[in-house]
Amino acid sequence: MRLSQGDKIFFGVNYALLALLGFVAFYPFWNAAVISFNSGSDTMLGGITFWPREFSLQNYEVVFKDKRLIDGFIISVLRTIAGTATSILATAIFAYSMSKRQLMGRNFYMVVAIITMYFSGGLIPTYLLIRELNLMNTFWVMIIPGIISVWNMIIFRTFFKGIPEGLEESAQIDGSSNWGILFRIVLPLSGPVIATLSLFTAVYHWNDWFAPSIYISNINLLPIQTKLQQILNSNIMLEQMQNLDSGAQGHLSKMRSVTTKSLSMATMMIATLPILCVYPFVQKYFVKGVLIGSLKE
Repeated sequence: MRLSQGDKIFFGVNYALLALLGFVAFYPFWNAAVISFNSGSDTMLGGITFWPREFSLQNYEVVFKDKRLIDGFIISVLRTIAGTATSILATAIFAYSMSKRQLMGRNFYMVVAIITMYFSGGLIPTYLLIRELNLMNTFWVMIIPGIISVWNMIIFRTFFKGIPEGLEESAQIDGSSNWGILFRIVLPLSGPVIATLSLFTAVYHWNDWFAPSIYISNINLLPIQTKLQQILNSNIMLEQMQNLDSGAQGHLSKMRSVTTKSLSMATMMIATLPILCVYPFVQKYFVKGVLIGSLKE
């Protein structure tokens, strides 16, 4: 099919705008990677754009010399897997029950759930609750408090409503229980929304460093994001002390090519790349999973 001159101009403008949008979205990440591989002292001079001007791996050496990172990486992986699996399962069960009109008090439960989206108990009451539940300094403090996501529940519920009722009625006639219908019919048909919400939940668990820093004092249970944040903060402190403490000056002299900015870029790349590698595998589910689950009624 031959395109007219107007169509060629139209498609050309579209491709140019899409290319510009892609560049604007990708360049900050690329620039952060370039800075992380550039000497920190050279980065301070400015002008680092598309390629390292003075290539250096010292930023990553400083980060990986801390042996705590390996344990932190394992904790982050376990937390992401366990947190995502339990959250998706519990949220799906909650959403399935809320999708049934015959559930007594369904509207009341829905109102209570939505209220939690807008109001929380606050940091201090939450801390006291976690302490009274004996979750302090445990692995499960990173899993149990966020096991139910109301927003994900709403998406699940709307998606479940779109499943033909005849499938469930046929299963009931064959003697299947509600649990059997959920696990044998509903969830297998919900692959797109499960994949999409699992990715969002996994990203949350992987990136969260704040909650462990409050509820966990055992260094062996801290995820890699919290440990990277501590490493970054310690280097910022050493940099601020360089004019006051000779020991810090000696340490910084060994790290003369490392600055706070270059180190922060290196830590950001380390914390971002693993979860970023997951996106290509679930990208095809985004539109089908989120749009159908949020709009179809």
